[in-house]
Amino acid sequence: MRITYFIFFFWCSLFLHSRSQDRTNLRDIDERAGYQLPEVIVTADKTETDMQKTPLSLSVLNANEIHHGRIWDVKDISAVIPNLYAAHPGDLRSVISIRGITTSSYEPAVSLYIDGVNQFSLDTYISQLNDIERIEILRGPQGTLYGRNASGGVINIITKQPDNHIRGFAGIDYGNFGLQRYTAGIGIPVITDKLFIGATGMVQRKDGFFRNKFTGSSYDDVDMNQGNYFLKYQPNKRLTFSINVKHQLQLNSGAFPLVSDMQEAFENPYTLDQNRLSKMRDNTFNVSLTGIYKHDHYTLTSQTSYQDNYRFYEDPIDGDFSSHDIIAVINNYGKKWNRSKVFMQEIRFSSPLHSVSRLRWNMGIYGFKQENPVKQGTYYGDDAEMYGSPVTNFTDITINNLTGYGFAGFGQIDYQLSSSLNLIAGLRYDHEYKKQQIEGAFLPDGGEAVITRTDTSTSEVYRNLSPKITLSYRLSKDHNFYGMYSKGFRAGGISQLSSDPSTPPLVPYDSEYSNNLEIGSKNMFVENRLRLNATLFYTQIKNGQIPVLMMPEALTLIRNAAKLESKGLELELSALPVRGFEFTYTFGYTHAAYKELIIADDGENKDLSGNKQIFTPKTTSFLSLQYSRSITAHTNSTLFARLEHRRIGKRYFNLANTIYQDADNLLNARIGFQYKRTEIALWVSNLMDKIYIDYAYDFGAVHLAEPRMYGLTLKTSFLGNSSKKGS
Repeated sequence: MRITYFIFFFWCSLFLHSRSQDRTNLRDIDERAGYQLPEVIVTADKTETDMQKTPLSLSVLNANEIHHGRIWDVKDISAVIPNLYAAHPGDLRSVISIRGITTSSYEPAVSLYIDGVNQFSLDTYISQLNDIERIEILRGPQGTLYGRNASGGVINIITKQPDNHIRGFAGIDYGNFGLQRYTAGIGIPVITDKLFIGATGMVQRKDGFFRNKFTGSSYDDVDMNQGNYFLKYQPNKRLTFSINVKHQLQLNSGAFPLVSDMQEAFENPYTLDQNRLSKMRDNTFNVSLTGIYKHDHYTLTSQTSYQDNYRFYEDPIDGDFSSHDIIAVINNYGKKWNRSKVFMQEIRFSSPLHSVSRLRWNMGIYGFKQENPVKQGTYYGDDAEMYGSPVTNFTDITINNLTGYGFAGFGQIDYQLSSSLNLIAGLRYDHEYKKQQIEGAFLPDGGEAVITRTDTSTSEVYRNLSPKITLSYRLSKDHNFYGMYSKGFRAGGISQLSSDPSTPPLVPYDSEYSNNLEIGSKNMFVENRLRLNATLFYTQIKNGQIPVLMMPEALTLIRNAAKLESKGLELELSALPVRGFEFTYTFGYTHAAYKELIIADDGENKDLSGNKQIFTPKTTSFLSLQYSRSITAHTNSTLFARLEHRRIGKRYFNLANTIYQDADNLLNARIGFQYKRTEIALWVSNLMDKIYIDYAYDFGAVHLAEPRMYGLTLKTSFLGNSSKKGS
């Protein structure tokens, strides 16, 4: 809290000092006329608005902050944003928690959008970030406009798109652990105001942080590439068509670098002893077609998208995290299996973009179709008796084939009751159908498969209403206040087939519902050089979906067995104290505890009511200080330095609250030189080489976060105008 008090008194002094100076020296005002925080335009409500006038808890990271903060992965925004925590166990698919609402299955609790397209599940989303325009983070349920799986909030990522300027860039990063990262991109107006193309790419290689004693080599080596391609055509000023293709391929030699418990993780950090090493191939392909028609009295938007993810282990992957031949997981059964496909369509009808009417509206329909056929084998090796198996050298095969579809209708209005008072009201109806088909087999080494579970299936229908109502009050141009109620939901589902006879498959579980109340204020001070936003929130979860991870198959079974209450606050401060110096501080506090929590343990129900929510730090704080100074007035040469302090409070990783990580204090630094559009910089993350747990499973397996990383960045870019004119 000392730093909070320091910041408060620092800014009070600065404010009073600036007011005194303003009274005595009007000339200084003219000199500072262009020296202020820029207006931030967002699309949080699926239309362009000023962030400070958007009545919800919203954070935005612009391109400059993303670049200097080295935000390369979705998980890198953990704790940068108040009350947000993100981490993964080594496979680049992050569990994301906001305000204690956290992902517990492949149905996310926080919805991720990239260029307006919903990344439907953990199977289909692209995690790596390259050439990003901005990242918008909406906290609290966003069900009215965004629908399913947005009960914790929405992360809205917008990449840079081609326009009437020729632009391009190329960058190289080298670092320890064999890090090599190459990025490049170009945008070209083929015909000015008519036809545009753009492409960006990224290739990254890195040795693993972990060492495998069994093989004497590194573990979790990653090779990755990614592409993002745009084609945009404007037949006239009213109509725009865009085609966007994205892909990402991850080759991970040793995914899931886990040890069996907390004690082992800290006694022998970054050391494993596993008898199997397999390469995971994770290939994601996304394509979307967007059409926008802008009439004088309305805007019509249509977006069609398709997502495809094929993920498998080339060889069996270690399932017991030891040098013994006990358990391995197999899922390389061909492209028919373990390939998730989603087709989506959304059509929106909204008021004109820059409407001055007292009434604005946004309404539409949405639909999806999903296929997720999963075939997985659990192999019991020579040492399977150590696990309690009376039989060795066989494979237990399970098939869980999920199909489904859904549709939704939604609408939201924004009505200006008076010059200072606005009302926002919205409602969404979702209808979903899911079908789960299962089958099981026993396959001994060298023998014939024996059917253990005949082909059977069940289906369920889920319906949901998501209302929202907001009142916002404008005290002045620079001071806005709001109060909001919103409801979100996470879709229900059907339990999968596992080898545990005590957990029957095809048991449906209901949707999870969240009700959220929040009040907030958004303020600008000191001639737009100081921005201070604050929010208080209260969230209640009903029908809480409680995950039970079944080992050794690593299948997550869900039960509705909880009521959760989460409350807290968020503060965000951005400022320009003196020319060239940028200051950012964020703070979040979340108290998320279960009012009711009953879980099954060895055939008995255990009451864990009162326990804290998993993946939810009690506090988060982030401080960044960046200073830039021109060397001379005429050479466009700049020196810059950046220091970041990130504190992540104590968090738990299992419902029993026995696996946890105490509060961490992490330091990152960056220093460099820029000449015109060319930059060279040295950087270091986790400067103090802090060893800490960032992810753990309920059954005890633990993943350590990245150790100290350091490296060198070289980047150059260009910007020009097109000479080709449209007819």
